[in-house]
Amino acid sequence: MLEQLTLALDETTGDYTRLTRFKAGADTEAFGGKSHDYPEEIFIISGRLYDVAFQQWLEAGHFASRPPGEVHGPFICEEDCLVMEISFPSQSVLTE
Repeated sequence: MLEQLTLALDETTGDYTRLTRFKAGADTEAFGGKSHDYPEEIFIISGRLYDVAFQQWLEAGHFASRPPGEVHGPFICEEDCLVMEISFPSQSVLTE
């Protein structure tokens, strides 16, 4: 129910830009919420996606900047939704 296309990947830092298409009916609740030890930004290009962690619909034009450790998802999608994600593993915050 998901398709992903990596648009850019910095082989040195691991930073990447990716498009993710959530198909209508996609539901990631079985995987639970996610968090990363690095910041990421997302932009909803088209459609809409429900973020259970925030109890909020993310709709076309919505931008989010997620700091390291912020829990997001799982996601529920009623209609196709295209998301651009820019992730910065090079800025990882290591926890001990």
